[in-house]
Parts: sequence; C-alpha cells; structure tokens
Amino acid sequence: MNRNWSMVFIAGLFEIAWVIGLKHSSNTISWLGTIIAILISMDLLIRASKRLPVGTTYAVFTGIGTSGTVITEMVVFGEPFKIAKLLLILLLVTGVIGLKVITGKSSAKEVQ
Repeated sequence: MNRNWSMVFIAGLFEIAWVIGLKHSSNTISWLGTIIAILISMDLLIRASKRLPVGTTYAVFTGIGTSGTVITEMVVFGEPFKIAKLLLILLLVTGVIGLKVITGKSSAKEVQ
C-alpha cells in the first residue's frame, strides 16, 4: 500500500475517533481530543485526495469510518449486536473494496 492510501486509512481511523468523541465527550479534554481528531482526519484526507481519485478516496474514508464506528460502538460501548448490522457493514466494505480495485485498474495514474 502506498503512502497516499496509508494516509486515507489513518484518516479513517481518526474519523472513528472523532465520531465516537462527538457522542461520548463530556468534558473539555475529551472535546479537545475530538476537535484534534477532526483536524488530523481532514488534513490527511485532503493531502491524500490531492494525489488519488477523490471519489474513491472519499468512499474508502467513509467506509472505514462507518464500519469502524459501528463495530467499535458494539465492542467497546455495548451497542446491541445485530446480524443485520454486520451484514450491511460487510456489504459496505465489499463495495468500497470493489471501488478501490476498479479505480486502480481503470483510472489514470496517480498525480506525481
């Protein structure tokens, strides 16, 4: 995986952190952490989008964030586990992977 896709992946991890932070922040320190996670996430996404196809980059970013947030909420915060949620996350991830694979083959080379 090249550097730009690594930035998208890390941006997605920070997205998971800030989305969960929006729900669970209760004091100044946790709100500050949430704001920092938003800034890092967006900065990495913008940097990666300068050299990767924007549509695919955003789809991968939101796929990581959505699936990661739902799974983290179930595992860490006791959100009810439903097989339908898991199947829909699997469908989402499959679609994102498909977009990445197709874009990698048919689109123009990354901007250098």
